[in-house]
Amino acid sequence: MKDEVTLAAWAGMWGDSPQIIRQLLDGAEPDYLVSDYLAEITMALLARGRAKDPESGGFIPDAVEVMAPVLPEIAGRGIRVVTNAGGLNPAALARALEEAIAAAGLELKVAYVEGDDQALRLEEIRAAGASDMFTGEPLPEHVLSFNAYIGAVPVAAALDEGADIVVTGRCADSAAMLGPLIHEFDWKDDDYDLLSAGSLVGHLLECGAQGVGGLFTDWADVPGWENIGYPVAECRPDGSAVITKPRDTGGLVVPGSVGEQMLYEIGDPGRYLLPDVTCDWREVTLTQEGPDRVLVQGARGSQPTSSYKATVTVPDGWRVVSTALLTGHQAGGRARRAAEAAVARTERLMADEGIGPFEECSIEIVGTGDAVGQPAANDETREAVMKIGLRHQDRRAMEIFGKEFVSIAFVAQGVTGVFGGRPKAAPVIRLFHVLVPKADVPVTVTFGGETREVAIPPGTASPASGAQPLAEALVEPEGETVEVPLVRLAWARSGDKGNHANIGIIARRPEFLEPIEGQVTAERVKEWFGPWVQGPVTRWELPGTHSVNILLEDALGGQGGTTSLRFDPQAKSMAANLLDFPVKVPASWESDGLLAR
Repeated sequence: MKDEVTLAAWAGMWGDSPQIIRQLLDGAEPDYLVSDYLAEITMALLARGRAKDPESGGFIPDAVEVMAPVLPEIAGRGIRVVTNAGGLNPAALARALEEAIAAAGLELKVAYVEGDDQALRLEEIRAAGASDMFTGEPLPEHVLSFNAYIGAVPVAAALDEGADIVVTGRCADSAAMLGPLIHEFDWKDDDYDLLSAGSLVGHLLECGAQGVGGLFTDWADVPGWENIGYPVAECRPDGSAVITKPRDTGGLVVPGSVGEQMLYEIGDPGRYLLPDVTCDWREVTLTQEGPDRVLVQGARGSQPTSSYKATVTVPDGWRVVSTALLTGHQAGGRARRAAEAAVARTERLMADEGIGPFEECSIEIVGTGDAVGQPAANDETREAVMKIGLRHQDRRAMEIFGKEFVSIAFVAQGVTGVFGGRPKAAPVIRLFHVLVPKADVPVTVTFGGETREVAIPPGTASPASGAQPLAEALVEPEGETVEVPLVRLAWARSGDKGNHANIGIIARRPEFLEPIEGQVTAERVKEWFGPWVQGPVTRWELPGTHSVNILLEDALGGQGGTTSLRFDPQAKSMAANLLDFPVKVPASWESDGLLAR
């Protein structure tokens, strides 16, 4: 067993920079190169590609483009690779990589994992009464893709057999990173604390530069955006790891930047459900070990569930989003009236053609307060971006709007330009989330021309209960106080969980956690975001990092990024919004210089 294994992540999404793999090879000494290319919307796009070419479509072509030039160096240095770029067709990506390997005159061995694709079982699963785990809706008849989030065990099995490169389809994002650690450190299926720790490493790596200074609250302190580093994890058999970045790159690795990524989209921090383990990260600690080096330890885990979460993508009509800029006196008010008029005009023309009104209309005037949950708070603004988002089952409705929208420049004074020209219809992809019993999902590894099934631990129908939500009484400090924005007390990061938003808040100092918990309550957070949040708000504490994680249900105007018409359908800006929240603190903290500037 090795004393340390180094993982380096070269991609956090489809479309990530092709230069990162070179950065990692030049600035680090990785044992493994890993990547996470997949997101829910990505699976829908890949489904369209596979439908056009079942044999060769449905995977992320970027993986071949990025890896081909460095295959000789990967082979020469003995680096192994794990990627989920197989998408909906891992076998096709494996073939493409084998062709690139042969063209380079190398002998790297490729394995691929299958079993996540459940599309052929749709009728069986529907007949068993499967329904959306959030809304209870039954599965529709026609779907684009249907994939279970499988785990790290088959990745480890492929590495055990001697694969140099392992390709998976849809797996949990962190599974591509956990698999190598299971293989190298011989972790067992019931080493739950270790599996949770390895999953945390994967979670910190899976989003690329986000874990090493990208999106950081203290953005002005982060150097080198033009060459920002991507994350590297130096992992140990006891589950601890140091998060760092390549030499001579930008970015900033400090407890705040790493902590923001840890809380990203996890919901209940005591019950983060993954295929291999139920994670409890409440007592995780983040310690600065040196410049751009943060020691991560303290993860706990318990038995995973007996089901996989599966995501179903479904076509659901059409949408269009268009924008235009207006400036000058009362730009906000003019933009709002122009947007309303454009929609009304289109619906009148639609009615003439026998088409009913839009199913959904979203008008946001950026610069007036609409985009921060305070509609029409400042229609007097002198700069405004008019955004109109529309949905309809009939594509003709989108086409009528596209032809009429540009003419609004002849009606509203001060339109300086229409971004992107005439808006075009785009398909709406709706998401369903269902549970699929692990026992019904055979998972296989194909290596050296042979395919074998991998035994998956069965899990339990009764996983750990999770963290107790925080009490919701408003508590303010006694004595002399000053009111400051939350950003002076905390770092924060936000993201989406389907139609829910997740905001993690990390106290800059341990003593700052008390006023945060006492005043940034669920009720006040919901009020802060106004009409955005339609469901309940829940908060949990993570004592190890002096943090609070907040889940805001039904907060994204649809089912997340694939259906929402909002400017921010994935909650990316909600943490930055909340950082202006007013909090009362002891006046001495200001005079003693404890508060961030």
